[in-house]
Formats: sequence, C-alpha cells, structure tokens
Amino acid sequence: MAGGIGIGLCLSFLVLIVVGTYSAAAGLAGAGAGGRALGLAKGAVPAKYQNLVQKWGTLCPAMTPALLAAQLYSESGWNPNAVSPADARGIAQFIPGTWAGHGIDGDGDGDRDIWDPNDAIPSAASYDCELAKDVAGVPGDATGNMLAAYNAGAYAVIKYGGVPPYQETQGYVKAITTLAKSFERPVGRVAPSQQAAGAIYFAQKQLGTPYLWGGNGTPDQDGRFDCSGLTKAAYESVGIELPRVANDQYNAGPHPSRNELLPGDLVFFSDDLTNSRAIHHVGLYVGGGYMINAPYTGAVIRFDKIDSPDYFGATRVTKDGAAALPDRSADAKSS
Repeated sequence: MAGGIGIGLCLSFLVLIVVGTYSAAAGLAGAGAGGRALGLAKGAVPAKYQNLVQKWGTLCPAMTPALLAAQLYSESGWNPNAVSPADARGIAQFIPGTWAGHGIDGDGDGDRDIWDPNDAIPSAASYDCELAKDVAGVPGDATGNMLAAYNAGAYAVIKYGGVPPYQETQGYVKAITTLAKSFERPVGRVAPSQQAAGAIYFAQKQLGTPYLWGGNGTPDQDGRFDCSGLTKAAYESVGIELPRVANDQYNAGPHPSRNELLPGDLVFFSDDLTNSRAIHHVGLYVGGGYMINAPYTGAVIRFDKIDSPDYFGATRVTKDGAAALPDRSADAKSS
C-alpha cells in the first residue's frame, strides 16, 4: 500500500471520510444555483483555442463560451482535421454547402478556411447567433430554441413554437446544455453526487488487484483494470455509463476545485495542465488527499495521494453529464 498504510486502516479511514464528508456536504446541493457562467473551467478548452472560444462565445445573448465549447467538443473533440461520413469538415464540422453561406473570415487574413480554427470557431458562433436571431420571436428559452434550430432548422422551431417534438432534436438540446456545464467555471459550490458512495464501494473491492493495461475487469482478464477501466466500471456499477478514455471522462460533469473535492470525484492528471485532451491518468477520490488508483503495470490497485505536479483537476460525475458525452467508442483507446 502507498505510504505504508495497511488495508484495514485505509478502509476504516475511507468510511470515516465518506460519512463525514457527505454529512458536511448535505446542505450544498442547492448552492451555486442560478446565474449563467461566462468563465471557462481551467483547461477544459485546449489553451490554443481558449481565447477564441471565450471571445466568440459571447457573440449573442443566447450563447456562452461554455455552450460554444460543448458544441465544438461534441462535433469534433477539438480535432481541426476531423471529417465525418457526411463530409462535415474541421473543428466545427461544417458541411461545405453550409460553410459557403455561413463561413466567415474570423481572423481577418483575407480568406475563409473551413479547416482553420481561427475561421471555423468564429463561424460556428456566428452561425448559432444567426439562428438565434431567426427564432428570436419564438416563445421559450432562447438558448434551447437556438440549439434546436441548429439541429432541426429554424422553420421547425417557428412551426412548433419552440423546441420541436423530435426525439433527436430534444436529445441534442439536452445534451449540449448539459455538456456545457463541464466547460463552465463553477459559480459557487458544485452539488454533491448521489451515486459516489456506490462507485467507491465497487472500487474499494478491487484493492490489491494487479493492474492490466486496457483492463476492463472481465473474466478473461482475471478481473483486472487499468485506470480508466476501473473508474468506468465503478460508475457503471451505479448505473452511469462513462466513456472508456480518461480525457473523455473529464467531461462527465462539473469541476470542483481542489479544496472542494468530495469522495467519488474523479481526479485527473495531465501532461499539459492547460489542456484536458492531454489527460493521461484518472483515479477515484476517497477523501483526505487520497484516491483509489490503478497506477501502472507491475503495481496493484491501491490508495495513492493525489497531489503531484501533474494533477490537473477533478470532475463530479453526474448521470446526465455522462449521458451527454458524444460516443467516441469506435476510436477509443485505454488511458
């Protein structure tokens, strides 16, 4: 065990931390409600795009930087070279025909380049705000109507007097507005998780199990895990489906600060502290500065301290937050 702590002592310590912390946090569920955050969570948007998202995410009242970030992440995962089967291109996934009518020269260099994030990110914001203007007279939430127009067209929003009764469109609106919370800098304290204790219970039963790169805990793998395989399985045990890769798990909910961590939070470690896409490791926080950790080949699942130079931040997993994440299972690799 890390630091010479015995299993029996660690488990007693864990119970005290969980019970004590949840008792103290019981009154925080409503804290921080109200007010839309304009700031971005640290590192949630890669540093090279952060100023663009911050600037263009305030282009119109229906837009926020976090909302624009959620759309871009959902569309391309911040990949400026992405191409979809429908020939949607670049970081904002414009189809060439749509780009022809709505692409703008965001950086003022004299061209409109669908592949250049300096044009594509401003164009995404501009297009959203054009749609918001088109449906400005429709009752209901302006942001929801804007996103619905993006997905189904402004005519459908006008026809139905709000978000149309299409399952895909309603799902899109919910997914983007939920995902936006993982890009916001929290206003006030983040509400505690209702499923965290169950996730910890699962993870603590794996203590002492040998690490396996790519391990998902299946019988053919002798129940072994790697870091993100363990956190995925822990939350799956309480009905929450996380992505397989650590840097995608980061966007499964809002981000408490270091001094607001609660048991059950996912804690992340990155090679670049300005970029969540560079996250290389994840653990399950248990309190007192410790996590349950599947560290590396040759080690076992154990308690480790979280404080290290590559500590990036934390996520308080929510069921809706996890469900809002785009499905990248086709190209997911263990991490």
